[in-house]
Amino acid sequence: MAQTKSATKLRQMLADSDKIIICPGVHDGVTARVALNVGFDALYMTGAGTAASRLGQPDLGLTTVDDMATNAGMIAGLDRDVPVIADADTGFGGPLMVARTTEKYILQGVAAFHIEDQVTTKRCGHLAGKELVDTPTFVARIRAAASARARMGSDIVIIARTDALQSLGYEEAISRLRAAVQAGADVAFLEGMRTKEQMAQVVKDMAPTPCFLNMVGGGVTPLVNSREARELGFKIVIWPMAGLTSVYLAMREFCQELKSTGEIKDKYTQDGKIDGGVRDVFELCGLSACVDFDKEVGGESFANGA
Repeated sequence: MAQTKSATKLRQMLADSDKIIICPGVHDGVTARVALNVGFDALYMTGAGTAASRLGQPDLGLTTVDDMATNAGMIAGLDRDVPVIADADTGFGGPLMVARTTEKYILQGVAAFHIEDQVTTKRCGHLAGKELVDTPTFVARIRAAASARARMGSDIVIIARTDALQSLGYEEAISRLRAAVQAGADVAFLEGMRTKEQMAQVVKDMAPTPCFLNMVGGGVTPLVNSREARELGFKIVIWPMAGLTSVYLAMREFCQELKSTGEIKDKYTQDGKIDGGVRDVFELCGLSACVDFDKEVGGESFANGA
């Protein structure tokens, strides 16, 4: 089944002792297509990016489960061979809602998702003033997700995220992650680490549970490359701002050019071809594949080309 294929593949990747999973953050079809075209073998659907791209809003708990699940499903459907790890915020409510969220993500073909211990009106993990639920409430969320997974017969990977480090300290954060693993989580995610020493310590303290690292540009956690992350012992590393930052910088540059000069000049490759033209974007999104499919099944929509 398409809904389980990518999750099973992600579990195989996690079980490979030589493998570290590096995921660029994507938030829509174009950023996902670019990442796939470059050759990444896993993607991360960012909740912040979903809020920004679908709602034009900051990451302050404003997205609904349908906003997130629909976006994750669209991204996952672009290539079923490439696992998509998706943000699921707090699970969007109590245990019943967390179970429903899990079912939605499974049916959308998501390979993994993370659930956190913030209150429902949550915020980005690299902002100040985060409020938390108590440990039993967090554990109930994880247990509800695990129960829904079992009921659906799915392999989806559950990632437990705690934001407790900021206000409650390291020991409480580790305690919460251990409780979450006992409740059925597969991967541990300590958000907001501030030193490389903390990064190394969480891997040791959570062993043998694989650990998840969040590399946020402009955030509170020191940025490390994939080699350093591997040496520290992390199994999954996400760069959630990859899509957002690139779109922000490029769109700002193009708009400033148009505003100041009245035009946007073509960009060219080294061999003199236009780079990023309309056909390039359509090809990125599967134009030729669509034309070929139509022809293969006897369609004539593109008999005269496209």
